[in-house]
Amino acid sequence: MNETLNIIAQRYSCRAYDGRLPEKVKLEAIAKAAVQAPSAMNCQPWQIVVITNKSFIEEMDAEGMRMLSEAEDKSSYERFMNRGGKLYYNAPCMFLILKKPGTDTDTGIISENIALAASSLGLGNVICGMAAIPFNGAKGELFRQKAGFSEDWEFGMSVLVGYSAKAGTPHESDMSKIRFID
Repeated sequence: MNETLNIIAQRYSCRAYDGRLPEKVKLEAIAKAAVQAPSAMNCQPWQIVVITNKSFIEEMDAEGMRMLSEAEDKSSYERFMNRGGKLYYNAPCMFLILKKPGTDTDTGIISENIALAASSLGLGNVICGMAAIPFNGAKGELFRQKAGFSEDWEFGMSVLVGYSAKAGTPHESDMSKIRFID
């Protein structure tokens, strides 16, 4: 099997980070892989914001957890509490993908490029749509300003990146989901 297929097979969603910030050269390589993602008609309708400011990440994490705790449905809050009580799992870095409205497919492609690049560099990662929560709450405008959103851009996705606190395993592949039509 080639190296790309090995990385895909070994990648897992990391939900426990040791807090160490990856080296800048690794973060730059991941960012470069992100913008090398294909997009419809090569429009590249994204911006990548690499957030390594730990206090900013912790502030958004706390607000997101507060919002989940106040939600009518407590299932998400309880799931995060059972995983350590952190929305961002103590990740020291967030790759925040801003997108133009209506470009969800491109956001998915770029997220996967980030995740696979991080895995190839020995870094844990998880694609985290829940990162949108604090951007939609009472402090949302403040967070959008700190992250550099402009009026033409919206939250697309985030990928949390850092060194894993513990080894993880890939999910079980369900081969029954595949059909070949000859």
